[in-house]
Amino acid sequence: MKNLKPYQLAFLLALPIAFLAALLVLLVDHLPILGIRLFIIWLLLLVASFSLFLVAIERFIYRKIKLIYKSIHHLKLGKELKDSLGEKISEDPLEDVEQEVMEWATTKRKEIDELKKIEQFRREFLSNLSHEFKTPLFSVQGYIQTLIDGAMEDKEVNAKFLDKANKGIERLCSLVNDLDEISKLESGEIKINYSNFDINALSKEVFDSLELKAQQKNIHFAIKKGCDQPFWVHADREKTAQILVNLIENSIKYGKVNGETTVGFYDMAEHILIEVTDDGIGIDESHLARLFERFYRVDKSRSRDEGGTGLGLSIVKHIVEAHGQTIHVRSTVNIGSTFGFTLKKK
Repeated sequence: MKNLKPYQLAFLLALPIAFLAALLVLLVDHLPILGIRLFIIWLLLLVASFSLFLVAIERFIYRKIKLIYKSIHHLKLGKELKDSLGEKISEDPLEDVEQEVMEWATTKRKEIDELKKIEQFRREFLSNLSHEFKTPLFSVQGYIQTLIDGAMEDKEVNAKFLDKANKGIERLCSLVNDLDEISKLESGEIKINYSNFDINALSKEVFDSLELKAQQKNIHFAIKKGCDQPFWVHADREKTAQILVNLIENSIKYGKVNGETTVGFYDMAEHILIEVTDDGIGIDESHLARLFERFYRVDKSRSRDEGGTGLGLSIVKHIVEAHGQTIHVRSTVNIGSTFGFTLKKK
């Protein structure tokens, strides 16, 4: 019934009406039921009622539904697309309108769900931002207030407190700088300066720059076996170094004492895949999907003790995406983590 055309619906409505009307005429006129006469009367009444029903459906129902469908169709397409396609609307909206409405409702539901996620992310971001700024601010305020209250006269204490206050200010500066960099990356203000360079050689440079930090936990750096050869990429060398520094620093922070951090390179036809692997504490699978969000920390207390702004991985993701590439992570608790990203091949 739901897929009937207007004329089919009019015929089904007219059929019983015509039969009842013909039967009523015969009963009132007390005429004998003659087959041909009854058929003619019934046929005339059927045609008349069919015409009336069809006109009513077309004019008062079908036309209204078509207008509703047309409005939905235009809203769904958008004005620009509608104008480019012209007024081409389905000739049988009764057949299509339910599907259109369901698709539209599904799309709107998805949009609402996405807006809710964005709102949740905004609330969490503002909460985290407030917390990240309050911690060093209150620390600096406390040290300065103590100095004002009399500790300035004690040379040992004032030097110690000024040093701690300075570290708090440095942390605030790092937060502001990282947030500014993310904002510029998102807006496209920071341009990617492409050049050709050997990613293997760059990785060794980063190893050298982080050697002292690694020695504190006796972590050994290495290029993955079979990968110690030139791998030329076309990317921003400075930004790529920033990616490697961040990922390798994380491998030191969350790596095990006497552990190892390795960097591997893989030729992927048009791209080079770079992987930074450690044998540290690992990350539970439930955290992996949100790992690149701003201020997201797997273990908040431990992460803050290790230092950092909580924005490093978010910056890494933005730099990689600014190159038009992708980054991923896989990890197993107590076994280690691997961060992999691609760069365009020379």
